[in-house]
Amino acid sequence: MGDAWPELEAVARERRRELVLQGPQVDGRLEKSTGRLPQHLFSLRLLNYLEVSGCPGLRELPAELGQLQALTGLILCRDGLTAVPGEALAQLLALKVLDLSCNQLTTLPEQLCSLPELSTLNLSCNRLKSLPAGLRRSPRLAVLNLSRNELTTFPPGFFSQELPLLSTLSASENQIEELSADIGLLPALKSLDLSSNKLTEIPSELADCTKLKEINFKGNKLKDKRLEKMVNGCQTKSVLDYLRVGGRGGGKGKGKENGEKDDMREKDKKKRKDKKGKKEGDDEDVEDVNAMMVQVLHISENSTPVEVKVTPAVKDVRPYIVCCVVKGMNLRPGNALKRFLTAQTKLHDDVCEKRTTATIASHDLRLVKGPLLYDARPPKEFKVVPLGRKEIKADDLVRQLQLDAEEQRKQKKRQNVSGLHKYLHLLDGKENYPCLVDAANDVISFPPITNSEKTKRAVDDFDAGGSGRLSSRLQKVSTPASPWEFVLRSTWRRCSVVV
Repeated sequence: MGDAWPELEAVARERRRELVLQGPQVDGRLEKSTGRLPQHLFSLRLLNYLEVSGCPGLRELPAELGQLQALTGLILCRDGLTAVPGEALAQLLALKVLDLSCNQLTTLPEQLCSLPELSTLNLSCNRLKSLPAGLRRSPRLAVLNLSRNELTTFPPGFFSQELPLLSTLSASENQIEELSADIGLLPALKSLDLSSNKLTEIPSELADCTKLKEINFKGNKLKDKRLEKMVNGCQTKSVLDYLRVGGRGGGKGKGKENGEKDDMREKDKKKRKDKKGKKEGDDEDVEDVNAMMVQVLHISENSTPVEVKVTPAVKDVRPYIVCCVVKGMNLRPGNALKRFLTAQTKLHDDVCEKRTTATIASHDLRLVKGPLLYDARPPKEFKVVPLGRKEIKADDLVRQLQLDAEEQRKQKKRQNVSGLHKYLHLLDGKENYPCLVDAANDVISFPPITNSEKTKRAVDDFDAGGSGRLSSRLQKVSTPASPWEFVLRSTWRRCSVVV
């Protein structure tokens, strides 16, 4: 066993919790064993994460899979599975993430619906024609991906309040002909993708999903041609507003209201036309970024290239920090850099809740001198070199930005401010300000306000947030052939400390 499957021997010897088997070498061994995983794998009872991916030779799973009852993540993607053992799945009561994408599945066992902790289910790129009727009884299900199958409908009663946490539903590139009005019963729905199906109508009840931020119905031939045009070019809010008032006809008692709105739209048509190009470009950028979204399901246990220490002083300010190193990215082609920054801005506004929950920053790893120290210090006692500015004390920087914000209000004659100025209130009442300090005692980041010139990517600044001076988060690399390499740092309020 050791010669044929050295990975299993290492996991057993070192009592690891994670096992990843992927690629042509593993697939070759599976072919020799008639497409079956080695029996010894199912004696590794400590495993909480198992991935077998990129192995078309894996054609079936044994019933012994149910012995791995500590599993919280099971990734079986890009394999050759034609069926999944239901009784084995039913024993994985701790399972939270199940990825069966890119296989040859045509049906799913009903036992899939009996996993009480399941929160993420990826069934994309299979040959599914139907879903288990009991899928709606998955109380913790938050993310469901059904894209690129052969589905014609959702199970009866699927859209119900029994799915209180379902926030992301993707079922693009199927054959779905009808979307039930019960879609409005999903209280947590934030993202819905039903593009490239056979829908002819979108129920007005979709507007009852109060948290819905992203929809995609492109590629459907809708009866309401105006609505079809809107879903291909307008933002989500505009589409939901249109559905909310009953569409063009408006229903009984709404015709006049919609007529007046039509007149207003005609008057604004020229103005919107001027802005349309920019809006559509931004929407396309966001869609492209979403298409490249990667779920991080595994983190190596190898030692990190940079050590980060955390002091107790940050406890009452922004108490947590999470770091990672990303390599092998090339953001020079086309508008890849712009799309990267668009994704970061979107995360700041949505997931990070306007930087109140977290702040994301990017640094050039080659310029980072470790070990790093995440600390909180009196603003008069530390200096920072903000992006695009000279070295300045933290309290003077904040005071200067506050004056800029006040001047901006007067010039634009409005209460709201833009750029970094809108985050200044997050430091109100704080005796100490958070900062990330390198081995030379230089501040390389001052969340949630700015990064330092010291660790930015050299040559051209790129404005990511609208302030024009301090909002840069990433810079173009000086050597065209050089790969992109960053430290991404987020000061979360709801995460464990990673060092």
